[in-house]
Amino acid sequence: MKIKVHPLFLFVGLLSALFGGLPQFVICVLTALLHECGHIFCAARMGFECSKISLMPYGAAATCDIDGISPADEVRLALAGPLVNLLLCVAVAGLWWFYPITYAYTDAVFYSSAAMLGLNLLPAYPLDGGRIARCALSKFLKPKTVNITLRAVNFAVVIALVLIFFLAYQSYSVIAIAIFLLCSAFSKSPPAQKINFAARKKKRGREIRYVILDESATFRDALRFVDGNRYLVLQIYGEVFLDEITEDELYEKLLHKNIYDRIIE
Repeated sequence: MKIKVHPLFLFVGLLSALFGGLPQFVICVLTALLHECGHIFCAARMGFECSKISLMPYGAAATCDIDGISPADEVRLALAGPLVNLLLCVAVAGLWWFYPITYAYTDAVFYSSAAMLGLNLLPAYPLDGGRIARCALSKFLKPKTVNITLRAVNFAVVIALVLIFFLAYQSYSVIAIAIFLLCSAFSKSPPAQKINFAARKKKRGREIRYVILDESATFRDALRFVDGNRYLVLQIYGEVFLDEITEDELYEKLLHKNIYDRIIE
């Protein structure tokens, strides 16, 4: 997993240190990283891969290869990050219930996570809420209409953030997010690239892991059992034994298949 740091992220960190906001900055960064870890873990469970995390002045963003993902799985993937923030808020609130004295030390964690939860659920693309909205709208509207609708929502959210900045909460992070969403409204999402598992270097001396799957199992089902420390061997059964597929053979098959296709056709 690569971590890419944007120069403006370092600049914002430096400004925070100079003006006494470094602890809050660090808490926000750690909260954002936990949020992205939720996406990364969920993607891995689905058989997809996240190649890097980018630290930006407005937060963090995981880059995942989700070529061919279904709308239902994309919604689950989008909800994974906010779910981490929600669980963190519940955990901190529970800590306050049992140990009220800890409020003074953990209030920043709670409010930072709550803010990230609320922000990411806004229906503005490419925030998590915007991804969910895109999946929902795609069921009823044409792709062009979906893009126009999401851009209109982005503009509305940008205007709302600017009003919040001038009327209620004068934080430059609000403006940074508004600029990010404004730029996103004019930019196209880069196409997802299919993961080339077969090109990965193979580790020697790994323990073999045997997994029994039903004949209806898909590549997505099989990839859940991939473990970098053990070599996977699948045994496919119907009413009788059908086939045995090694990890390398699985990857070779996946090069020409969709992740939702059945392994045995």
